Amino acid sequence: MSTATRLFPLDLAQLPSMLFGAPAFRVEEYTDGNTYVIRAEVPGVDPAKDIKVSEFGDRLQIRVERTEERVDKARSEFHYGSFARTVHLPLTTDEESITVAYTDGILEIRVPLAGKVAPGREIPVQTTRATAKSK
Repeated sequence: MSTATRLFPLDLAQLPSMLFGAPAFRVEEYTDGNTYVIRAEVPGVDPAKDIKVSEFGDRLQIRVERTEERVDKARSEFHYGSFARTVHLPLTTDEESITVAYTDGILEIRVPLAGKVAPGREIPVQTTRATAKSK
């Protein structure tokens, strides 16, 4: 794997979930050569029926429906929940070639980049002086 470069340090769409304690799952994003990679921790699910990945233009949505039932001699327990994350894709992606794989509880989405991603630049802040109001 090449040197990882994080393109989006904070997913602002997830801010309400983080503030109010709504269930979510951890996601990491980085570039690997000419591929944008998204990895999500979603252990204990059946990927064929519990995971849905959808692309909407410049966004990718990961939805997970988790259900688990534990039964022992004295009692049974049932855990369930729906979780979703939305990830913003870089501007130069090849949406037609996205691949999704699930291995050992890790969902990996690989999005080929169609062109070179600009490294970004710093924009200088201009300073102005306030003028005194005349009376």
